[in-house]
Amino acid sequence: MDARISKANEVSSRPANNLLRRLSAADYALLAPHVSVDDAAAGDLLYSPGDNVQVVHFPCGPSLATFLVPNEDGRDVETILVGREGAVGGIVSEGFLPAYTRICVKFGGPFARIHVAKLEAAKARSPSLRNIFARYADCMLAQIFQSTACNAIHSIEQRTAKWIIAAMERTGDESSVPLTHEQLATLLGVGRSYASRVLQSFKAEGVLDTRRGSILVRNHDGLRMRACLCNDAVKMHFEEVLRGVYPTEEASTAS
Repeated sequence: MDARISKANEVSSRPANNLLRRLSAADYALLAPHVSVDDAAAGDLLYSPGDNVQVVHFPCGPSLATFLVPNEDGRDVETILVGREGAVGGIVSEGFLPAYTRICVKFGGPFARIHVAKLEAAKARSPSLRNIFARYADCMLAQIFQSTACNAIHSIEQRTAKWIIAAMERTGDESSVPLTHEQLATLLGVGRSYASRVLQSFKAEGVLDTRRGSILVRNHDGLRMRACLCNDAVKMHFEEVLRGVYPTEEASTAS
């Protein structure tokens, strides 16, 4: 019993990122001297396309990062959200790796950070650490695949509900998400006026409400009924590959 309590205390003392808390004590000890934690504000730029990826960023607690793909018409389209279940930048890279997308802070808060070179050195010493990050990269790739399929076949209404649920699960707030109409439009890849019309239809049905800078959830069951199943598919893959890391589950330290 005392050993289990000690182990739980050791994990809870780490940054509030499930991927970091999933690591064994020995693996985390390889990273701990090189991990720093500081706050980032919504809209902060982590990487632009072509930047040399030198730092891995781990969103902690309610923080969220987002991948935005710039298009020729000047619009950015968001592809995936990453919260406390993961990390962005240099997950499996070795040496110089230019960023392909723009990576920004979506919801501000604490981020743990480690230099790519320090992470690579630790992975070289630990096959289990290397395995965890490779499995997370697989989960992130599955999320990208699912997002591509979702954008191709599901309605704007279904995708709206999916994004809001995904944001709630990652932030841990079941009543609201700090999304503006403009930010939602970027997530959906549509104009602001279109996103506003979709939100109005949800409001008319009593599912959502809005206040300045936030979307309020009034009917969770109604919202889930209107969402596609893409988020559930991603969640299922996380549970198969990295059980306990997706935010709806408590992080496990077992590897």
